Amino acid sequence: MEGVNQALLAQRASVLAFYSPYIFLRNLVSVERQQELFGVGRAARFVDESAHNNIFTHRSGQLLYSDLPWDTQFFAVPTYRLLTGLFSEKSPPADRLKTIKAFEKHLAASGPYYCFSEVPSEDSMLLQTLTSSGWRLVETRLLFYRDNLESFNEERYPVRLANSEDEAQIARISAENRNDYDRFHADPWFGAERADAFLARYASAAVRGYCDAVLVPDEPGLPIQSFLAISDLKDDSAATGFGMSRVVLTAVGPQNRGWHLKLVAETIHRAREKGDKAVLMTTQATNRAVFRTCEKLGFKLGGSSHILSFHGD
Repeated sequence: MEGVNQALLAQRASVLAFYSPYIFLRNLVSVERQQELFGVGRAARFVDESAHNNIFTHRSGQLLYSDLPWDTQFFAVPTYRLLTGLFSEKSPPADRLKTIKAFEKHLAASGPYYCFSEVPSEDSMLLQTLTSSGWRLVETRLLFYRDNLESFNEERYPVRLANSEDEAQIARISAENRNDYDRFHADPWFGAERADAFLARYASAAVRGYCDAVLVPDEPGLPIQSFLAISDLKDDSAATGFGMSRVVLTAVGPQNRGWHLKLVAETIHRAREKGDKAVLMTTQATNRAVFRTCEKLGFKLGGSSHILSFHGD
C-alpha cells in the first residue's frame, strides 16, 4: 500500500474535504487544531487506522477508500466507501476524471462491486469529477448538531434500553417504516426489498451491540413501534477531546407518532449525563419531520453532503 502523497495532501487537506461529519467543529476549535485532527495529520495516518483502509494511486491523484466487510457479506458483492480524493488544485478536470476511471477499473478487476461516497457540498472538485464519470446522486444529507447540552431542559419521557426480546420487533419497525429517500431506498441498485432487509438486519445488529444504545418507549399500554439507535463515537471523541454521540438509525410507526422527538430528547439527556458536548443527527434534505424535531430541540445546521454511488456488474 503506497503512502499518501503529502504534496497533494498539503494543497487540499481540510475538514471539508476529508471529514465532513464533523464540519461543525470548525466553529468550536481553532484552524490549526482542525488541520491536526482532520487534515494532513488524519490522512497521513490513514494506513494505520484500519486494516480495511486502502489508497489507490494514479498519476493524477490519489483516492482513499475502505472495504466494508459487513455490507459485503450481506449483499454478497464487494462493497466499498470512497472517503475522499486528493488532487492537485492545478490538475485539469480531464486528469482527475482519468483517476476515477482508473479506480473503477481497479475495483472491477475482481468482478462485480458496489461503491459509494459521502461528499461534502463544499467539495465541488470531487463532486464534479464523480458525476462526470457517471456516478449516481442518490441522497442529499443535512447534518444537525445540538451543543451546549448543559442548557437542555426539555421534559423527560419514559424510555428504556432495548433488549434481546425486542430485537425482532425493532427489525420489523425498521423494515416496515420505509424512507424512500435514504441512500438504500433511493438507489435502484439495492431495490426496495433488499434495502428493507438490510435495514432490518442493521437494526437487529444495533440491539445486539453494534450500536452503544437503542432506546424504545417505556410507556404503559403503548406498543413499541419506534426506536432510536445511538453511537457514542468513542474513537472520534477521544481523538478530538470533544465528547459526541450520534443518532445512527431511527424509525417510528403509526402507533408511536410523536415519539421521534421524545426519543431524540432522551438521547440528548443521555449525552449530557455522560458528559458529552454535542449530539449529531443526519437526515435527508427531504425529511421535514426531522427538521421540526431539530427546531424544537435546539439543533443547529452544521453541514450538508451528497451521497453518490457507482457499481460494476
